[in-house]
Amino acid sequence: MTPPAHMNLVVAWLLIAVGFVMGFVLGLNFHREDWLGGYGSRKRRLYRLGHIATIALAMINILFYFTAQTLPHPNPPLEIASWGFIIGAVTMPLCCFWMAHDQRARAVFVVPVLSLAGSALLVFREVLR
Repeated sequence: MTPPAHMNLVVAWLLIAVGFVMGFVLGLNFHREDWLGGYGSRKRRLYRLGHIATIALAMINILFYFTAQTLPHPNPPLEIASWGFIIGAVTMPLCCFWMAHDQRARAVFVVPVLSLAGSALLVFREVLR
């Protein structure tokens, strides 16, 4: 049986690839001053945040993978954290892009934030043991 953290490694590398492609696509328009309302617009800032979150949260999933290798398996809190990091890494950029187009979507950020923060606290507790 593969430890749950292996899925974090798979998802992380997928998100890194997606982030690179996303950066290329976004980069095709960054030279345009008026693109997405201009450089300082909320929409453009959220697109940048979503792009960076994709790569940064992929790295968090890789860090989780290596941390999980040092802890006992199977471990229910680690399994929950594993899924939480995946959910957070996938939903954070989606929330950024959604909110770029609909400011009322602010409340959806609770999903990735609670997922990531809860997972981090679970791992922190397991590391202290």
